[in-house]
Amino acid sequence: MATMSVAAATPITHHPLRDRYFRLWFTGSTISLLGDQFYYVGLPWLVMQQTGSVMAMATMMMAGAIPRAVLMLFGGALSDRISPRKIMIMAALARTVFVVIIGMMVLLHVSCMWPMYVLAAAFGVADAFDAPAAQALLHFILEPKQLVAASSVSRVRTQLTSIVGPAPAGFVVRVMGPSWAFFLDAVSFLFVVGTLIHLPDPPRVQTEKRPLLHSVFEGFHYIGKDVQLRSVVLLSLTMNLCITGPTLLGLTYLANARFGSAAIMGIMLSFFAAGSLIGALLAGIFKLRRRGIMVILVSLTLVSQLAAMALVSSRWTITSILLVMGISTGLANVHAMAWIMERMDATVRGRVSSVLMLCSVGIVPISMFLAGFLLAISLKFMFLLAAFILLLVTLVVAAQAEVRRIQSAYP
Repeated sequence: MATMSVAAATPITHHPLRDRYFRLWFTGSTISLLGDQFYYVGLPWLVMQQTGSVMAMATMMMAGAIPRAVLMLFGGALSDRISPRKIMIMAALARTVFVVIIGMMVLLHVSCMWPMYVLAAAFGVADAFDAPAAQALLHFILEPKQLVAASSVSRVRTQLTSIVGPAPAGFVVRVMGPSWAFFLDAVSFLFVVGTLIHLPDPPRVQTEKRPLLHSVFEGFHYIGKDVQLRSVVLLSLTMNLCITGPTLLGLTYLANARFGSAAIMGIMLSFFAAGSLIGALLAGIFKLRRRGIMVILVSLTLVSQLAAMALVSSRWTITSILLVMGISTGLANVHAMAWIMERMDATVRGRVSSVLMLCSVGIVPISMFLAGFLLAISLKFMFLLAAFILLLVTLVVAAQAEVRRIQSAYP
């Protein structure tokens, strides 16, 4: 497999979807994301069928989330040492085996739960190594000036699959049985492998072999010594902490206690997803150079929306707030991620990507736990405290002139 740099071989100025390597990666990852919807619908449904316990369903999902969060940093360090493409292939093959085993267990009516927990945890381990490798590979196959457009279409794709995918997944589970949901997910991983084998390997950029844990700390050190980078990462971490858990649990509580309708909750979540989609589209259309100012303004907007969630009671007002929150987060996520990918050095791209994913994906269980604890005290208190914490961190970040001067290197 070729190891020369694609970006160095041919100067690319067109949209990333016109690039063959990006189209291959995009096609494979899109099919995989659609397949994942079958897993995320099939697994909780299967657990509820076999146990009838909401707690069992929650712990099954946590069995995958915990190793994913813990090992993600090691996945990033490893992708800086060996080919991220090969890591992604091995992770896809491993996940294929795991979901096939689950499907066969269902088909053979094996009702023992502990193997399911083991397989869910193994799935999370594979995810921990795949996600940072995917970011490192994307950084290799594209020019830095293409990263905003690539990030925009990728986020749009992710939002669309999360909207479109669950319905056919639920239909398959209902008509054909849960086993087929897992088998179809396995097929989607084979498509990923088929696209990845046609991509080149990035060049080896790190030759010195150090303990893997030392490499992980190097990723944190790289972020910590860069004022602009650590400020953006800190703000991203705080946004995810203050928004994810409070929004999801708060909406669940409101839909049940105040509105008495699961349909209202679905509508609210759909508006938030639609807003994220609109924000990602806007990020791809409008080229913003003053990204530091943009991220600060978005964060302040989110502060006001969180505070408003604590004070309003109309379902349609809350729905409008969620739409604005979705647009804000979609816009900020695309531009912030593109700027970080432009800025980070090739030798640490895997480790930096893993830290970023830890701040987004890995923080979700903590955000959910804290939100649940605060919600038991008061819904208003939960939203107001989340708004206050985000405001405090935003003001600290905004006070630094270097952050306000953050600009895109590519108009």
